[in-house]
Amino acid sequence: MSAASFTGGVAALARRLRAREVSSVEVTQERLDAIAREQGRVPALGAFLRVDAERALAEARTADERAARGEAGPLNGVPVAHKDIFVTDFARSGLATTAGSKMLADYASPFDATVVARLGPGLPGERPGAGMVTLGKLNCDEFAMGSSNENSAFGPVRNPWDRTRVPGGSSGGSAAAVAAGLVPAATGTDTGGSIRQPASFCGVTGIKPTYGLCSRWGMVAFASSLDQAGPLAKSAEDCALLLSAMSGFDARDATSAERPPVDLHAAMLAPREGASAARPLAGLRIGLPQEFFPAALAADVGDAVRGALAELEKLGATLVDVSLPRTELSIPVYYIIAPAEASSNLSRFDGVRYGHRASAPADLVALYKKSRSEAFGAEVKRRIMIGTYVLSHGYYDAYYLQAQKLRRMIADDFQAVFKQCDLVAGPVAPTVAWKLGAQADDPVKAYLADIFTLPASLAGLPGMSVPAGFSASAGEGGLPVGLQLIGNYFAEGALLHAAHALQQATDWHLREPRP
Repeated sequence: MSAASFTGGVAALARRLRAREVSSVEVTQERLDAIAREQGRVPALGAFLRVDAERALAEARTADERAARGEAGPLNGVPVAHKDIFVTDFARSGLATTAGSKMLADYASPFDATVVARLGPGLPGERPGAGMVTLGKLNCDEFAMGSSNENSAFGPVRNPWDRTRVPGGSSGGSAAAVAAGLVPAATGTDTGGSIRQPASFCGVTGIKPTYGLCSRWGMVAFASSLDQAGPLAKSAEDCALLLSAMSGFDARDATSAERPPVDLHAAMLAPREGASAARPLAGLRIGLPQEFFPAALAADVGDAVRGALAELEKLGATLVDVSLPRTELSIPVYYIIAPAEASSNLSRFDGVRYGHRASAPADLVALYKKSRSEAFGAEVKRRIMIGTYVLSHGYYDAYYLQAQKLRRMIADDFQAVFKQCDLVAGPVAPTVAWKLGAQADDPVKAYLADIFTLPASLAGLPGMSVPAGFSASAGEGGLPVGLQLIGNYFAEGALLHAAHALQQATDWHLREPRP
C-alpha cells in the first residue's frame, strides 16, 4: 500500500468505500500512519492534539460492518477530525476536550457535541449519524480566539505550504490537517472568519453556514451570537456532503434555526435555469464590493482573486460593482461585541466546578483570581478585559449598545446589495499567510486581517473560502489565496453551486504542498 493510497477528497473516497474497493479499516490505518509520521517530523505541523488509534479502528470496523449489511450512508467510514472546540464523549471516543487552553486540559466530556454526533454515531431520536470515523482532535487558538493558531496553550500550528508561516486561525489545525492530507475533512468554527481565513491560507475549501444552520450544542462558547460550526475539506462537493450531515434543527440549542435538513449536495448539483454545460453559472450575478478591493490589498492576493473572478465570468456569471460602505466599521464593532460575549461566557471557568483549579488559595476570591490568571493565555485575558470594560457601568451605552446598532446597519447593507446581485465575492484576507511570530507584539495588526470576513459574520450570513490560485511573490511555488463568496441567508446551495462550478474548471483545490 503506497503512502498516498487513500489521499484525496471526501467524495472520491466515499465512492470507493461504497463500491467496496477499499475498507474503512484500511483507509483509517493509512491515515493514522500518516499522522504518526507527521508527528515525528521536525518541525511537526502541530495540527493534532490527540489521537486514539484503537478506538478509531474500532469505529472503522463498525463502519465496514454497516457497509456489509447495506446500511451505509454517503459518508460511512470516511475519516474526520474535530476542532478541539467541540466536546467529545470521553467514554466513547477516549478524546479529551481542551479548547486549546490550559483551563480545560484533559477535560473529559460526558457527551458529544451535536455536530460530532451527527457526523459520527448519531443522536437518540434523530436521523442516523453519518458514520464517519473520528481520528482525533485538532489544535486551535485558545477558546477560538485568534487569527494565526499561535494562541494555543499546546503550541502553534504550522502552515504545510511553508512551515515558517501561520496556517490562519482559529481553525488552523483543521485547515493544516486537511491541506497536508492527514485527514480528508475536518470540522471548524467561524466567529469572525475562523473557517474562511485558515482555509484561504492553507489552500483548502471551507464554509461558514448561516448562523443557526448548525447546532452550537456542545461547542465551547466564545461569542454566542457569532459562533457557527462548519466543515473544511478539499472541495465544495466535500463540504456539501459534510454540511448536509451536520446541519438541521436541534432543540438543545436555543439559537438553532427551525428548518428541516437540506441535501446541500443535491442543491449544489442542481442546474441553474437557462444554464448550459459550458456556462453553468449563466444568469448568476456576483457583486464586487469596492471596499473589498482597497489600495492596501496585497497585489498578489488581488491578482489571484481577479483571476478567479475571470474564471467565473467564463462560466457565465456577471460581475456587478456594489458597495458595502460600513466594511471598515466591522472591525471595531466585532471587537466590542465578541469580547463582551466572551467575558460573559468565560466567567464560568472559575476553578469551582470544572477546569483548572489553583492550589492552596487563601479564600474563594483568591481561588477565582489565581485559577483564571494561571490557566488563561494572554489573548483570552485581553479579550475578557476588553469585554468586561465595554459592559461596565457608564460604558455599555457608549460602546456595546452603539456596536449593536452598527451591526444591524452592516446587515442592512448586505440586504441592499442582494437586491443587485445573488452572491458577493472578494478576497478572504488582505495578505497571504504571514511568518510565525510576525504579529506577536501587535495584536491589532492581526485583528485588521479579519476585515473582509467580519461583515458576513456580524450579519449572520453564509460565506466560504474557495482556493483561487497562489501568490507570485511569496517564494518558490507561492502561497495559497482564497476567494471569498458570501450569500444571503440559507443560500448555502447557491454558494456551493458556484464554488463547485469554479472547481470543475480549475485545479487550484487539487494542488498539494510538498511532503
